[in-house]
Amino acid sequence: MLAAGCGSAQSSPAVPAAKGAELVLVGGHVMTGDPARGSDQADATAIAVRDDRIVYVGDDAGARAMAGSATRVVELHGRGVTAGLVDTHAHLYGLGAAREMLDLNDQDSPDRAVAMVAKAVAGRAAGEWITGRGWDQNRWADKEFPHHRLLDAVAPQHPVSLRRVDGHALWANAAAMREAGVSKATADPPGGRIVRDADGQPTGVFVDNAMGLIEAHIPAPAADVIERRIRTAAAEAIANGLTGVDEMGIGKETIAAYRRLAAAGQLPLRVYAFVAGGSETAATIAQHAPPELHPAPDAMFVLRGVKLYADGALGSRGAALLAPYSDAPELTGNWVLSPAELRAATAASVEAGWQVATHAIGDAANRAVLDAYEASGAGPEARLRVEHAQVLAPADIPRFAKLGVIASMQPTHATSDMPWAEARLGPERIRGAYAWRSILDTGAHLAAGSDFPVEKVSPILGLYAATTRQDARGEPSGGWYPDQRMTLAEAVAAFTREAAYASFAEDRRGIIRTGFQADLTVYDRKLSSGAPLLDTRVDMTIVGGRVVYERK
Repeated sequence: MLAAGCGSAQSSPAVPAAKGAELVLVGGHVMTGDPARGSDQADATAIAVRDDRIVYVGDDAGARAMAGSATRVVELHGRGVTAGLVDTHAHLYGLGAAREMLDLNDQDSPDRAVAMVAKAVAGRAAGEWITGRGWDQNRWADKEFPHHRLLDAVAPQHPVSLRRVDGHALWANAAAMREAGVSKATADPPGGRIVRDADGQPTGVFVDNAMGLIEAHIPAPAADVIERRIRTAAAEAIANGLTGVDEMGIGKETIAAYRRLAAAGQLPLRVYAFVAGGSETAATIAQHAPPELHPAPDAMFVLRGVKLYADGALGSRGAALLAPYSDAPELTGNWVLSPAELRAATAASVEAGWQVATHAIGDAANRAVLDAYEASGAGPEARLRVEHAQVLAPADIPRFAKLGVIASMQPTHATSDMPWAEARLGPERIRGAYAWRSILDTGAHLAAGSDFPVEKVSPILGLYAATTRQDARGEPSGGWYPDQRMTLAEAVAAFTREAAYASFAEDRRGIIRTGFQADLTVYDRKLSSGAPLLDTRVDMTIVGGRVVYERK
């Protein structure tokens, strides 16, 4: 749909220049995404850039006329160009941290995960923590949560903490539980669950808020380690065509690291950040990080929002549902923040000027977040966001447009979850899950991301999932609940124009228009729907007119 600030008719003549363009792209298949041009398909072949701005959009002749002796001219030969792709729900620091942990994403059995831990133990001093992420019991033969005994056998003297793929459950060994003082007598914390055996003993799996019982004892990284992890993740992000990310839920040490990197010119992409919030008020948060309501247009790091959590994740049965899980009727999920706490935290955050983004997976959680947003009295100008909006009761779908709430959704979650999601929800509730088309048809804003490192970084995988609802093998034939697919133009808009709207930047980014910032993603071919997307590669990533990545 049309983002605010992008609705007036506008041509794209060359901007009069005292000097030539610094960068010219010609012979391309340019999807400007500009509603003023009357098309969401390729409607230009060339772009000229000077300083950090687009100074021409149109045909090759017009762009070539702006080239001077020092201009770099890139012959695209039909390659595709869009406004810079932005991941509106990512964990950039988390990606960098994950790259230094054990990567368990491809392990299809608990024994394989344990083997990786055994290898990591070699050469480490007793008592040194081993951390990892990525295990998923839904990929294992028995589909059951693992037990700490498996880890104890290979790491009796090393505390082990392994996060589940979605980040909402943790597998620990006996050494980690001893370090944390966890025993049979330890109570489940509010919003969390300690998985126990028939005798009430902890099995080593901790869900949602219970993870903090273990993770509070993992040594905090030093400032230079935080910076190194951000640089590592940023390099991976730009290599995948991302010109920006919405960094969801960081603390004061990570905020400080981002600010140092931005001041030193060491952030190659734009980071729009949300401080990690909870039941505490926004006033408390603001003591160390006030919201940046009017950042400089060229700022590479902006802290504007608060990230709240309503519930857990569907895969670990922590998503808060209105009725019990179809495959676990004794469970309805976890409230990380209760509905009353959500209302109080939302009201306080809005009062202090923060943009609020709330994680909500289950239909009960989504309803509670929408209720909290409505109770706050904030209108569309507040750009309140629901992160994931994954399972929605039919009556709540129209409320996004009615309240002016942004649905921040992740297309690859649907294709990752589809093998088991219906078992969790049953045949009726599943129709309100991952319901992109239903949201779009109400006229609501839908911004797209990946939630990396939960999913892979590449936004091209998101475009593919959004337009096909199939996995990389093309399964299922015709797509999983294909009536919820997006068109290619809609999917690109969700990663560009709608991403800009979600971060208050639609007046300067998100489309290819004269006067807008030159954030561009260049592909190795023309973008097209369906299976060809999987073979598409990113050739160049341009941020503020500067080529920050170029495929060799």
